[in-house]
Amino acid sequence: MAIKHSQDVEVVQIPSGVKTTRQVLISAQEAPNFALRRFIMEPGGGMPRHTNTVEHEQYVLTGQARVGIANDVFEVKKGDVVFIPENVPHWYQNTGNETFEFLCIVPNKPDVTTILPDELPC
Repeated sequence: MAIKHSQDVEVVQIPSGVKTTRQVLISAQEAPNFALRRFIMEPGGGMPRHTNTVEHEQYVLTGQARVGIANDVFEVKKGDVVFIPENVPHWYQNTGNETFEFLCIVPNKPDVTTILPDELPC
């Protein structure tokens, strides 16, 4: 389908996240090269330190958060863009009083997520 509304896309809880959900807005079955996902983190929510076997390109839609990428920590807000290389440890923590939401574009390649046992921020 070329056009759909985000309200018609299933919202799924992220098992390893805290107060975090995801929508796959455009899946690997719908587009040949990239998938488009929307992540929603409620206040106090986040995702633990982990790696993915694919890169991430992200655009912040609302809110603010602290994002760890490798050994660096960044404060991000609405309008910011984030690049996370493949296999680089990263994590998220909503630091605001409103929902933190971002779009995440990933290549249509096998993606394995590995939760890292040390320094879980959530």
